[in-house]
Amino acid sequence: MVKLLMSWDIQSGREAEYFQFIIQEFVPGLLKLGLQPTEVWFTAFGDCPQIQAGGLAPDVATIQNIVGGPDWGELRNKLEEYVTGYQQKVISAEGGFQL
Repeated sequence: MVKLLMSWDIQSGREAEYFQFIIQEFVPGLLKLGLQPTEVWFTAFGDCPQIQAGGLAPDVATIQNIVGGPDWGELRNKLEEYVTGYQQKVISAEGGFQL
């Protein structure tokens, strides 16, 4: 298993729209693409990304197909309408919280 780790900050003043997008489009979009959401962490205080999220796929080829495809590009572009500082990386999945 491999994990896509994502992080970002919510744009100030767009919080309500952001959460609506996440619930109605982003998470269902991840599932449709074949990425199983595993965790979402919200940072209230500190010098790190406000949101950290992860999603699982069975192997590197699947993740590469997902993040390299047009549907992912469209979903990520929509997310970036509500966030700043988006970053992602692919890692080997292990139990527990991973950075």
